[in-house]
Amino acid sequence: MKKLLFTILLGSLMIFTLSACGSSGEEESTSSSDGSSESSSGYDLVEEGKLTFAASGEFRPFSMTTGGEMTGFDIDVGNAVAKELGLEPAQEKSKFAAIVEGVKTGRYDIAVASHTITEKRAKEVNFSTPYYYSGAQIFTRPDSDHETLEDLEGLEIAVSKGSTYVKFAEQVTENVKVYDSDVVALQALAKGRHDAVITDFLTGKEAIGQDLEIEGKKIIERSDQAIAVAKGKDKLLEDINTALETLRENGTLKEISEKYFNDDITTVPE
Repeated sequence: MKKLLFTILLGSLMIFTLSACGSSGEEESTSSSDGSSESSSGYDLVEEGKLTFAASGEFRPFSMTTGGEMTGFDIDVGNAVAKELGLEPAQEKSKFAAIVEGVKTGRYDIAVASHTITEKRAKEVNFSTPYYYSGAQIFTRPDSDHETLEDLEGLEIAVSKGSTYVKFAEQVTENVKVYDSDVVALQALAKGRHDAVITDFLTGKEAIGQDLEIEGKKIIERSDQAIAVAKGKDKLLEDINTALETLRENGTLKEISEKYFNDDITTVPE
């Protein structure tokens, strides 16, 4: 009788142990405090298995829209980062001025949209290490003799909405015209509107290469461009920085840069 009781107890213990082992490994995801699904990677992505990144699609050659899809330098970088993270890239087009807010509120996982690192933006989102280096430049029509920011005092200057170029224009004039796109601003300049445009010198260089009758003048400031990530997503930011370092070391960033600019804009200028 005692032997039978011992056998029953031993069998019950084995069943309990097996049940416990089976339940411990079945959960591959957890829920965050707000109820959203958090992947085993810890990224808390907009869509599981995908890296949703935003760009404007209106900033040639960094992002441009063809047939409903965005292409360009930023897009290629976003795709390459997603690949390094083992995720499927998912691009989202947005007006530039709304992108940082979209990252902050979780609409996008990240922004790969040529954002200059600024103190104001850094209060809203975190930034990766820079993935390219650029700067603000003055553009005018070829018949203009304006060369410096001081030469534009009181004149009409066009800039893109939400860009860092607004602050430069406001230093010398109250007559600032805002566009959703830097390229559209440059096109308006070439057609006789405004006295100047302040934008990224690489964007202006591309526009000139597309036969837009404008001329680059003084470069105002060098700047660092980086990927924007929401506050609190420290693991995602850390892994993006690791991915960017890998892409630098294996030459992928340089290759993408030379594809669009015939030059390497991904290393610190001397």
